[in-house]
Amino acid sequence: MFYFYGFDWTYIVLVLPTILFALWTNARVNSTFKKYSKIRNSRGLTGAQAAQAVLRANGVTDVRIERVAGNLTDHYDPKSNVIRLSDQVYDAPTPAAVGVAAHEAGHAVQYAQNYAPIRIRSAIVNVTNIGSRLSLPLIILGILMMSIRSLARFSQFFYYVAIFGVLLYGLCVVFQLVTLPTEFNASRRALKAIENGYLLDDTDRKAAKKVLSAAAMTYVAALATTLAQFLRLFLLVSRRRD
Repeated sequence: MFYFYGFDWTYIVLVLPTILFALWTNARVNSTFKKYSKIRNSRGLTGAQAAQAVLRANGVTDVRIERVAGNLTDHYDPKSNVIRLSDQVYDAPTPAAVGVAAHEAGHAVQYAQNYAPIRIRSAIVNVTNIGSRLSLPLIILGILMMSIRSLARFSQFFYYVAIFGVLLYGLCVVFQLVTLPTEFNASRRALKAIENGYLLDDTDRKAAKKVLSAAAMTYVAALATTLAQFLRLFLLVSRRRD
């Protein structure tokens, strides 16, 4: 159905459009961040100051804020309980820096308030990493063994091996599904804190929102790509069985 003259049409039909979408979202977040990193916000508020303000507004006092090297390498580390902000965010008084820093502070608040999706994501991250590493080898092994005629009587067993590999890859889909509300919620918390604390004026707040909206779309693209790959792998294994 999806295989024609040596081409895997499942990849072209299912996966390729999502990869192009992901490339577009990455280009958009970079261009949006770059645009609003050239503008000084009217309050002169830096990323580090914004993160601290979001934490303080939510009663979180035990989270450190540190500088980290790289471009858009900003993140919250729950193990160390540290928000790490890149050079373009940490001491930059721009709408983009405030938006990104407030978002990472939003993640810290999620942990402090035991927000369910982020706790689920933390709980499954290790098993998801193991599953993603094992999935493709198991799928390839199962498909190869099914194609060997001398092992035809074991084809049902190797089919289940391949299907198990597909299910392991499905853990990545679950992880992305949980990640999506986590990221959107962190952005909502950030924007609410910015508005309620009058951290930015209306123009700068809209700029920060555009940066966060562009970043959120990268997670939508990641989910779409992972789901498309999962469906492709399932179709490939099912077709081999037939």
